[in-house]
Amino acid sequence: MESPKEGREHPSLDTNAVIKGLIIAIEYAIVASLLTVASIVLVRTLITFLSHWGSFPQTVVAAIDGILVVIILLDIAHTVFGHLRASVFPVRPFLIIGILAGVRDILSASAHLTLSGTLSQEQFRDTLISLGVGVGVVVSLLLGLLVLRFATPSDVDVTSF
Repeated sequence: MESPKEGREHPSLDTNAVIKGLIIAIEYAIVASLLTVASIVLVRTLITFLSHWGSFPQTVVAAIDGILVVIILLDIAHTVFGHLRASVFPVRPFLIIGILAGVRDILSASAHLTLSGTLSQEQFRDTLISLGVGVGVVVSLLLGLLVLRFATPSDVDVTSF
């Protein structure tokens, strides 16, 4: 005789497996989206750089900015893909991504100072504040990376949570 519980269970439909599969599909879609966006940004950056020779200093700064965005997107995609393969969430790559983003902001602010003809006192102050915050973020993240490196035993990888 069958128990009431046995009649209601569907061995082929495991809710946890369905949810896990859905999460994995979404993560792969995120990686594919990041790679698509990075490809588009790289192509547009190269096209803009090659088509605007007349304003060379501005296009160089814009090209470096675009390339740094591509590097950041690729690092995020690589980190998410690594999470899929290892089922851990690494901390170190996100510190490095943050450092790259901070360096990008510092570069943008310094290019704004250098390439802008005349700035009002308020624009100059805002740009300096942006530079200071960017440097502070980069130094903080570098210190975090340093602490992470020396705080973990060398034979155990505790760079994830």
